[in-house]
Amino acid sequence: MTEPTREPWQGRGSLTRRILAVNVVALVLIAGSLFYLDNFRVRLIEERRAQAEGEAQLAAAAINAAPRRARQALIATLAKRSGDRLRLYDDTGAQLLDSWATGPRTYGFDGRADEPWDTEGARYIDRLAERIVGANVPDPFVDAGERAKDWPELASVMGGATVASRVWLAPDRTLIITAATAVNSERTRFVLSVGNARDVTKLVRAERFRLAMIMLGTLFLSIALSLFLARTIVRPLRRLALAAVRVRLGRAREVVVPRLPDRNDEIGMLARAVSDMTQALRERIDATEAFAADVAHELKNPLASMASAVESLGRTSSPEITAQLHAILTEDIRRLDRSVTDIAELSRLDGELSRTSFEAIDIAAMLDTTVAARELRRSPGASAVRFEKPPERLLTMGDEPRLLRAVENLVDNAISFSPPGAPVVISAGRDGDQIYVYVDDNGPGIPPDRREAIFRRFHSERPEDDFARHSGLGLAIAKTIIEAMGGTIVVDDGALSTGARFAIRLPTA
Repeated sequence: MTEPTREPWQGRGSLTRRILAVNVVALVLIAGSLFYLDNFRVRLIEERRAQAEGEAQLAAAAINAAPRRARQALIATLAKRSGDRLRLYDDTGAQLLDSWATGPRTYGFDGRADEPWDTEGARYIDRLAERIVGANVPDPFVDAGERAKDWPELASVMGGATVASRVWLAPDRTLIITAATAVNSERTRFVLSVGNARDVTKLVRAERFRLAMIMLGTLFLSIALSLFLARTIVRPLRRLALAAVRVRLGRAREVVVPRLPDRNDEIGMLARAVSDMTQALRERIDATEAFAADVAHELKNPLASMASAVESLGRTSSPEITAQLHAILTEDIRRLDRSVTDIAELSRLDGELSRTSFEAIDIAAMLDTTVAARELRRSPGASAVRFEKPPERLLTMGDEPRLLRAVENLVDNAISFSPPGAPVVISAGRDGDQIYVYVDDNGPGIPPDRREAIFRRFHSERPEDDFARHSGLGLAIAKTIIEAMGGTIVVDDGALSTGARFAIRLPTA
């Protein structure tokens, strides 16, 4: 027996866990959008850097065009409108003006961010998300003061760069964007803008909140769907499995296999198939028990007769009685041999026919050859067998040796009931999509109320002295063979003057 193939995806977990695992995949895919969210944050930061550089250059152009005494008021106005802090430096790097000197402070770090999620929990989620996606975290922001060389951006511009910017991380985990550029006016050489890009953090946290709500809703929906699927799939499967276990343990007669008539899906089909299979198993068990009882009953009579004959042989010395007892023993042995042979063949039929590959059979040619061979072997005075050969080929799918055995059993049965010398007629033909084979005899016929019983195992209407040549299984064997090939066999009134007609019907090939 070969080892059953195991698919690599088949685990040991229950079906409920697999359903949950499949639905959680959707959550994993949604969670993957955190990487997209980080990309969104990076693009926002780059846009804000470009904006800060542009604003710094505009401020430098305005300062370059303004009179020296108006520059303090100008940078205060520009800082108020942009929300940045502006500082002006001379060519030595010393600070000249600061917008916070005369204007309002545009940002501050009090440990709290000015947005909906301004708690430590929001900052913890920020750090967790950055760690998950492997985000590039800016350096902590430190105000370098009034010396230009302590600002990396100003150092770059002083070294010849047109404009330079940098992103920092404020203590409240918001972003600080600094930008520097050259002014090239009298005394004033450089301008530095420092802005707090809280809107970037606010947008990212808002998008993260929406994503969390979607994930939470999807989680609850996935759990609900998983429980629904588990209820509608796993529970009936579990009921079927428990019923199958009870059947296997030998309590089949008490088990009611649920048929789930209200379900038209695959689960309902499976339930009805298992129920039908269980019913067929019960019928097979009943048939096996009945067959065993019939075998015991049929073998008991010849064994009892043989035991009586053997016992009588030990008490008699008469040659005539001894010869009679020997004849009885010989007859009983033949009876047992015939019964055992037919019982063995009937027991093997179901299994052998289920494994046999059916082939096309030309019934007309098969019957013609068989009848011709029987006629060659027929002894004088025995009943003749005639075959009315049809003009066309009659093809069906089946096992030819078995089908021939079924027909021969019917012919032997017809001859045994016909008067000596009375012919048996076989005819065949096509009736729509079926092929029929008729076996007619000249016997006493079969009453309508007995036409089904004659196909039962060990059933016989024969006299007791004729049973040694007929075990009562011939018609049962024929019925088993015909039904295994998808056909039927019944008894009708004979077409001859008297007798019966056995009618076989098989599907055409």
